[in-house]
Amino acid sequence: MAKKILYIEDEEHMAVVVKARLEGNGYECSLAADGKEGIEKAKAEIPDLILLDIFLPKVDGFKVAQTLREDPATKKIPIIAISASGVDYLEDQCRNVGIEDVLRKPYETEDLLEKIKERLK
Repeated sequence: MAKKILYIEDEEHMAVVVKARLEGNGYECSLAADGKEGIEKAKAEIPDLILLDIFLPKVDGFKVAQTLREDPATKKIPIIAISASGVDYLEDQCRNVGIEDVLRKPYETEDLLEKIKERLK
């Protein structure tokens, strides 16, 4: 059975491209365009893994992660943050809210797939 990934990303083009790549590699993928929708979908779908943009409309990625970590139904779902930011404190902030891994844009698809595989073990 295919593993389910929720990708929370406000850049539509980016979301569609990554979704196609994930599905091409055997994953099921659903999308959310902002933090509020991401929280709702995570709680409704209980995906196997979440890819999370940090800078999102409505609710930012840090708050999304924090909210999901406080809910018993979603607290164990691995989260990989994806961010264009080159800010070093970002990774510390991610870990502080329970995000296991950070991938910086731009990235290679192989790097993303490798991180996903590691987190789904």
